[in-house]
This record gives sequence, C-alpha cells and structure tokens, in this order.
Amino acid sequence: MKTKTKSVLILLMAVMLVITGCKDDSASSPKEETTGPVTFSLFSADPHSQWDKMESPVSKAIKDKTDVTIDPEFDVNGGDQKISLMIASGEYPDLILPKGNAGNLVDAGAFIDLTDLIEEHAPNLKKIYGDYLNRLKWSNEDEGIYILPTAAVDQTYFEPGTGFMLQHDVVQKLGYPEIRTVEDVEKAIKEYKAKYPTIDGKPTIGLSLLADDWRIQISTTNPAFYATGAPDDGEFYIDPKSHEAKLHYRRAEEKEYFRWLNHMNDIDLLDKESFVQKYDQYLAKISSGRVLSVTDTDWQIGDADRALRESGKTERMYGMYPVTLNEQFKHHNFQDTGYLGGWGIGITVDNEDPVRAIKFIDYLASEEGQILQNWGIEGEHYEVVDGKRVISKEEMDQRNSNANYVKETGIGALKGFAPYYGDGITDSTGQTFSIASREQIKDGYTDVEKEVLSNYGVEMWADLYPQKEDFPVKEWGAAFNMAVPSGSDTELIMQKCLDIVKKRIPEAILADPDNFDKVWDTFMKDLEKADVEQAEKEYTKLIKDRIELWNK
Repeated sequence: MKTKTKSVLILLMAVMLVITGCKDDSASSPKEETTGPVTFSLFSADPHSQWDKMESPVSKAIKDKTDVTIDPEFDVNGGDQKISLMIASGEYPDLILPKGNAGNLVDAGAFIDLTDLIEEHAPNLKKIYGDYLNRLKWSNEDEGIYILPTAAVDQTYFEPGTGFMLQHDVVQKLGYPEIRTVEDVEKAIKEYKAKYPTIDGKPTIGLSLLADDWRIQISTTNPAFYATGAPDDGEFYIDPKSHEAKLHYRRAEEKEYFRWLNHMNDIDLLDKESFVQKYDQYLAKISSGRVLSVTDTDWQIGDADRALRESGKTERMYGMYPVTLNEQFKHHNFQDTGYLGGWGIGITVDNEDPVRAIKFIDYLASEEGQILQNWGIEGEHYEVVDGKRVISKEEMDQRNSNANYVKETGIGALKGFAPYYGDGITDSTGQTFSIASREQIKDGYTDVEKEVLSNYGVEMWADLYPQKEDFPVKEWGAAFNMAVPSGSDTELIMQKCLDIVKKRIPEAILADPDNFDKVWDTFMKDLEKADVEQAEKEYTKLIKDRIELWNK
C-alpha cells in the first residue's frame, strides 16, 4: 500500500513538473511579431482634448507607415482609480501612460522590461535617448527599463510654462506697471477691477483658482513654491545641498503666500467659485474674457487661450510674469533638471506583440516620425524651399488661432506617446525638428502681445524670467516623477497628506483673516499626525538613491 501511494505521488510530481516546465517555457519565450495591420489598446492617465481618432492627415500617414492603430482611453481624473482596478483584475491594455502610478504597475508585474527590445528593435529610441539611457533604469536594485519617458530630450525652453498670468488689457490700461511681486499683481487687479467692474456685461473676476481634483496642485498649490523661490519637485521641497526632502507646505515662506491668497479673498479679489468650479467651467470662464488673472500653466489653460484668440479677444489673452512673494525670491521656472526619466509609456504583459509596439514607438521617435508630428505633411502643411521646410503665413495663422488645429491636422496628436527632440535640436539637414525658435514664437505673437512686451523692454516672455544659467542643474531631476513603492506606508501617508491638503488649503484661503493662523496650525498638526515626517525620510532616501543611480 505504501509502495503504491509512493508511486502515485512520484507520478503526480512528474506531471506537475511537466506542466510547470511547459508554463515556464511559455512565459519566458518571446511572443512572435505579427504582420499586417494591428490595433493596440492604450490607457492614458491624462485627458487629450485634441485626439483625432487617427483619422487626420498626419495620423493616417503614420498608420500607413507602421500599420498600427491606437485605440485609446484618456482618463479625466488622473488615472488612479482605473489603474487600481487594472491591477486588481490583472488585466491590462497593450500600452499605458500611467503618470505617477508607474511604480504600482511595475510592482504588480504589469510592465515588461524593455531593455532587450530597445537593443534589438529600437535604433531611433537608442539615438534619441543617447547618454540618458542610464536614466531609464528603474532603480539601484532593479535596473530594468519599464517606462519610456516621453519628455522632450535636450529641450531649449523659449517660453515659460508657468507663472502669474495677467490680461494684456490690465497692464495696457494701467500704463504698464511693474509686475514683479504679488503686491504688484494685487494692485493691478484692484485698480483695473475698480475702473471696469464688468466685462461684456458680466462681473469682472480678479484672480481665479482651480481646485478640481488633482488640478488643485497645478493651479492652487504649485504656485506657492514658485512664488517662494523653489523649483517644481511636486509635493516636496528638496534642499539643494543636503538633498533632504520636506513636504513643501511645511515651509514658513509658503504659509505667507497662502496668507496673501487669504487676503485676496478677504478684499473680494479672489473668484468666489475657485474651490467649487469644475475644469470645464473654469475654462469657459477664462474664455469669456472676464478673468483678469490666473496662477496656472500654459498647457492647462491652452484651450481657453486659443478660444480667446479665435474670437478676436486678443487683449483678454494673458502675459506670463515671474511673480514671487517678494523681491528676495527668484522664480525657478527655467531651472535645468537635466533629462527627466520617469513619466512616460510602458508596454504591458498583456500585449500580444511587444515587438510591433516598440517598433511603433521607435518610428514616432525617428527623424521621419518627428518631422511628421512637428511640421505635418509636405505640400499640405509646409513646403520645401531651397532645401528648407517653410510654413506659409496662412498655415501659421491656423496653427496659432485654430483651437482644433491639432485634431484636424494630426500635428502633435501622437506627440505624448514617445520621446521627442526638444526645441533647438536639429535634424540631418541642419533644420530644427520642432518649428519652435525665438523668431517663430515672436512671429506667432498677436499685435497686442508684441506691444505689451515692447513696453516692458523685452522681446519674449522668457526674457522677463531668471534664466537657467542663474541656477545649478538639479542632480535628481524632479521629485514629482519618482515612484513610491505601491502599498507602502509612504504611499498611504502621502495619500492622507494630499487629502489633508485638499481640505485645509481652501479652508485657510477662505478663512477670516483673524483665523488664518489657527487654521494653518491645525493643517500642520494634521500633517504631523499623518506621519508626514516618515514620508519625508523615504523621499529623502529616494532622492539620494536616484542621484547614485544616475551617476553610475
């Protein structure tokens, strides 16, 4: 009986070994590349208001070259909830642009290591990343490449991306006052609003903020570190010498910035709907032309800005000013981060043809792909004159004023799915990949904009700002795109802290000025109770580990 039982056990073990062996061979063996048309599903944590369904001229040209169609889902809520559901189910689209959730997906085993695929099938990706390939490695412990960063490579920034935006009509009517500190902004808004209490029959709004979900960070809280002389490291301030991380709200300087917003609310210069309006309502309000100022990024209000231009309200468009709390601070918009690894696109384990996927991304990074995405199609969007690409004035006017230009032409519609050469980088013909240059940007300004800049003694908005040479290069890049281990205490702590921020910041700004300090003290105590110091220690370690990894 014992012998029979033993024999059965041996037989079962042998069967299990065969099954396991077959499973392991299948899992480790590469999937074969398909031929013919293929469609890849894609999830993006960001919305895409100009998505063309790959039906525009440029996207059709890319489909013809690659035989690849993208079937996307663009989230409007930052992707957190949907990515959590993916991880729980273990089912993924073919491609994911996860933003800050990359760490959760890597920990869940959702992404494949792209190292070998890049080496074997992606010469254009190798070329575009160049010496920065080392920055694509995940960590000191795991040097796999799971995300292809989609940021511009070796970008020359000709325009500031963020700052205090003030309507051109405000500075024109007030005789071009100095706009350097928050007091300058306050004075300008106050004087103009008193002279013009209504615009097009509706009440004039001084300063409007946006606090719709994650956008509270872009419009309401991020300006606090810029206004107090710090660069963008997401929710943290990183000491440039010690590399110690601190939740940026815990800086005494920022408390005074939020006190100023509280003051603006008290004197009725802050939009009363700032903390209840949705993103579309915010854009519609800006598009109406009655919002004198916003503290935001160019990309977040881009649709509204184009709508103002398209409707002929160019005096209601905005100038970008490097405003800080007081003159002791410098605005760090142009501080150099070096190339940013981190946020980008990953190929998932459910993708049946990762070779085709990497080749598609590689094509987007190629010279031909880059020219298509930046310039469009020869003979349709530009001409070649004496060996140089030339865009007609009529086409450039369309680029600058048509709010649906990207969707209609496809120029830029796929730009966020692969890395791209930054402004100022030249192709094999010696011409820049992008159309952006100082001269082209200046040519694209409206007459009103040119007049305003001339009266401030500069040619471009960037000229008002401290330049990158005024700051050291940040050794760690930017802390906002660093992945925290999923399910870790730090991740949970940070979620608690962000929930506290979303509650206490509006409360502090809207409080009676006599109660501001009390609300702020409660805010700080709430963060301490949430173990913010533990999160700061973990981020400090992540910063130091990244510096070590990048310097290998």
